[in-house]
Amino acid sequence: MPKINLPIVNSTSHFFPLILNAMISIFILWLCAGEIKQEDVGLKPEMAFFSSNNPRRTPKITYLHIYECQQFSMGIFCLPPSGVIPLHNHPGMTVFSKLLFGTMHIKSYDWVVDLPPHMPTIVKPSSETEASDMRLAKVKVDADFNAPCDPSILYPAEGNMHWFTAVTACAVLDVLGPPYSDPDGRHCTYYQNFPFSSYSVDGLSIPEEERTAYEWLQEKEKPENLKVVVKMYSGPKIVEN
Repeated sequence: MPKINLPIVNSTSHFFPLILNAMISIFILWLCAGEIKQEDVGLKPEMAFFSSNNPRRTPKITYLHIYECQQFSMGIFCLPPSGVIPLHNHPGMTVFSKLLFGTMHIKSYDWVVDLPPHMPTIVKPSSETEASDMRLAKVKVDADFNAPCDPSILYPAEGNMHWFTAVTACAVLDVLGPPYSDPDGRHCTYYQNFPFSSYSVDGLSIPEEERTAYEWLQEKEKPENLKVVVKMYSGPKIVEN
């Protein structure tokens, strides 16, 4: 049975002076995460984490905290059917997500940065009462994933924003490197998405057949209906030598 070896993960963090070493470490982490299965962490779909007592309310999500240091954090999100982790970002972070069981819809985005300079990618609010600018993003992934499947990876500049929707009860192992840290500028920001066609911007031209791949994202406060209960991981022992 594979086990999670914290020193191995720590030593292969993406903090390396050379790009080659960083890419090698990411590949090693991808392989390690891919070997982990639900039985390795003692989770089953029939556990209370994965049930929703009130179908009229947004399902509560449980986060099982495994480990955190300056280099990375590790934990498991447990989502009942229809549970949602809303659209959010990971500034300057690399993220490994491994679906341990169940079916999950994942949608991720890249910021649009490759358009000609004369094409605007930011929409200013039409009034002072509106919250913030809207920025153009391109959909990178928009699909259902069924366990077992390969881990997904978000890079600091690729697919760095995503949201999860549980189609069935599911569990996701998340490894973030480095972890969120407000003092270090790694604050979790939430977004609202709007279809590209919702706003007309002078000078911005996207071929009609490609427009469904683009959306406007606007920063927003953490959703009030997002309920995440943090608990300490108590499954099979994590190897620490």
